Amino acid sequence: MLIRYKKAHEKIAMGLLSFMPNEKDIKRLQQSIKDYEEMDSWQLFLWKEEDIIGLLGIEWVNDNEVELKHISVNPSHRHQGIGKHMVEALREMLSEEINIKGNEYTGTFFERCHLEENIN
Repeated sequence: MLIRYKKAHEKIAMGLLSFMPNEKDIKRLQQSIKDYEEMDSWQLFLWKEEDIIGLLGIEWVNDNEVELKHISVNPSHRHQGIGKHMVEALREMLSEEINIKGNEYTGTFFERCHLEENIN
């Protein structure tokens, strides 16, 4: 289930975010968490089953579009479709009129989810 990030989740969120290729530097990682906490256009969500095992972050580009900035799954839970479930939950949460686009780090994964959705 996709839940909103809260300050109490900071350490687990930083751990999951650190799996992103562009978030290896601790200062950059701390800045990203700060941006999610302080910027109204940035929203961070966590994927919770029994434990929190995934993270998804978006930035509102405008009223009709969000950019998928970050998506990460705990390595011990990968290849189980959790990333795809997170993207599907985000789509359900947002209006159908909202366009979701990936970036240089999330785009390939997001496109793969979209292609699988169209094939099935």
